Amino acid sequence: MTPFDIARGYIGMTEGPGPADNPKILEMYASVGHDWVEHDSVAWCAAFVGHCLERAGIRSTRKLTARSYLDWGVPVEVADALQGDIAVIPRGKSSWQGHVFFIDRIEGAWVWGLGGNQDDAVSIKRYPVSKLLGVRRAGTVAPRVEMGVQEVQRRLKSLGYHEVGGIDG
Repeated sequence: MTPFDIARGYIGMTEGPGPADNPKILEMYASVGHDWVEHDSVAWCAAFVGHCLERAGIRSTRKLTARSYLDWGVPVEVADALQGDIAVIPRGKSSWQGHVFFIDRIEGAWVWGLGGNQDDAVSIKRYPVSKLLGVRRAGTVAPRVEMGVQEVQRRLKSLGYHEVGGIDG
């Protein structure tokens, strides 16, 4: 499944009611290395995008800042944007704040974004194309790699590092 397909599966998911927290959102923070986040009221658009990328086997920025995606993958011209590309728009008045989402479609002056933390939910929402700070595609992003100790030892041996000794884990 693509990250966009995974994201679509979350449409309608919301933050927990009142002081409660949605455990699925907390799981998203954890999946990108931020298990210290205790509440779904912390901005979670970047955690959502990162979680969907990681579940699809693509390494995310593993950051909770939306604008971190402006340096991820390869840049794409707005005219060449495809469904599933990642877009960033500004949020607030500071230069570090932003909002990140997957592009669903672009129609004229509007980009429809599938994102998390859009009115405290996963939804498809419309934004002006003129607000786009950048569009990115996974093109050159290395796949997520998870190897056990024995696999690392085998790989090192095959590369000529005989100091590894026996494959013992």
